[in-house]
Amino acid sequence: MKLMIYFSNEQSSFKLTNRFLLLLRHAIEKTLLHEKVRGQCEISLTFTDNQGIHELNRRFRNIDRPTDVLSFPQLDEVNFADSSFKMLGDIVISLERAAEQAKEIGHSTEHEAAFLCVHSTLHLLGYDHETGEEDEEDMFSRQRAIIDSMLDELSKFDNE
Repeated sequence: MKLMIYFSNEQSSFKLTNRFLLLLRHAIEKTLLHEKVRGQCEISLTFTDNQGIHELNRRFRNIDRPTDVLSFPQLDEVNFADSSFKMLGDIVISLERAAEQAKEIGHSTEHEAAFLCVHSTLHLLGYDHETGEEDEEDMFSRQRAIIDSMLDELSKFDNE
């Protein structure tokens, strides 16, 4: 599996370091590998603030409030075993909201952003926790397994 991520920064409150971007790339890769996705994949990852994600949430979901992450899948269905090119879609993360949630939970903003990348990548692959209890358990189980496999790496950010 080959992965190309296009990063875009539309916020100014959180400094984007190479280490941070590599962590998020790793979170996305772990998700794709966990799901046995083959071929070349492309994802767009945009960082914004609460105002920016609020506008997107209102525009595309008719929900008039900020959220932490939005996923915009490009494919109706992903054939994981197909080794051809896949433009999976767009992920938009409010780093402002991620920082707020991280503080509430008690871990780093980096940890929270990695979690949001895993969550959103699963959405790009067609998983949806809002379509029923069974779907929610399936998606959250996958999410937990992927995050658990990254705990050593995430704890380095949490302990700084």
